[in-house]
Amino acid sequence: MKIIVFGATGGVGQHVVKQALEKGVEVTAFVRTPSKIELSHEQLHIMQGDAFNKEEVAAAIAGHDAVVSCLGSSQGMKKSTELEEMTKNIVAGMQAHNVKRIIYTASAGINKEIPGISGKIVMKMLKNALTDHRNAVDYIKAHGLNFTIVRPMGLTNDALTGKYRESKASVPEKSRTIPRADVAHFIVKALSDKQYENSSIGIAT
Repeated sequence: MKIIVFGATGGVGQHVVKQALEKGVEVTAFVRTPSKIELSHEQLHIMQGDAFNKEEVAAAIAGHDAVVSCLGSSQGMKKSTELEEMTKNIVAGMQAHNVKRIIYTASAGINKEIPGISGKIVMKMLKNALTDHRNAVDYIKAHGLNFTIVRPMGLTNDALTGKYRESKASVPEKSRTIPRADVAHFIVKALSDKQYENSSIGIAT
């Protein structure tokens, strides 16, 4: 399998690259700044580009079996359409080169699914980012792709455990966080497991 990772130098993306390579997957890291990729591996290809550039994105996607998006917005809590814009470029590139499989890293809360008062507070705080993710997810779903939407709870930099819980309907109960490395573990697992196709999965420790 050959995958391309957008957001490959981010908190989750760098773990995806590393873990996928360890599983024997051929990986292209699409990055603005190649020097930020510290790994060196015969199965790793580094491609410089800007996810806001439709032509660069399309050219990069050619020849891959699947796309992994770990992109984030530069706007923090502010209103933004960055994720939606970059996702539209990815979808266009996939359609141009007949690539069907995508795993998109969103966030718990895009479906207003975090329970309790604390959940409502978190979703209100993250309203703008969640809206941008939601619009990106809706765009993916509307274009006939084979998708997995990953909805992690609060991200931490704790070590990889490989142990976490999953929920299609909502988010795992009584859980608030998950290590970025474990989110990557799920993504790499989902690439080759048909049960995760055309599904949205909430994950947490």
